[in-house]
Amino acid sequence: MATSIFDKLARGVTGETAGATRALAAEFAKALPPDSTLALHGNLGVGKTTFVQGLAHGLGIRDAITSPTFNILSLHRGPTTLLHLDAYRLESAQEVEDLLLADFLISPWCLAVEWPEKIAAWLPTGTWHLELGIASPGRHTIRLLNWPPTGARSS
Repeated sequence: MATSIFDKLARGVTGETAGATRALAAEFAKALPPDSTLALHGNLGVGKTTFVQGLAHGLGIRDAITSPTFNILSLHRGPTTLLHLDAYRLESAQEVEDLLLADFLISPWCLAVEWPEKIAAWLPTGTWHLELGIASPGRHTIRLLNWPPTGARSS
């Protein structure tokens, strides 16, 4: 019996290259419902943007994906639209309203949020939570924290 990408990620995966992270994220993207919200937890340098690059590739997006830290939000169009939100610079939940970000937190698109703890109260029910970390120098870990996510539709 083949193991699903969701089961694999729920157990945790360790990769040794950025390419491995991108490939895993691309496989994950192909299995996700098209209007998913992903909360990417982890410290600086754990590969959150690298994961989003693979996610975009898996969604058929050919844009160059970089961290939207200074823009806060980047939109990438493809067969499925990807919104990439970096909440690192947000100081309060009120800024979600002030910057008119609340409307972007509701699909129809795939939303990937870096630093989701900054906007936790705004994340929709059914958000997929992934934890990214570093096991040792050059070895990055990715784990799906809530499989299946409460309220999410299964594919």
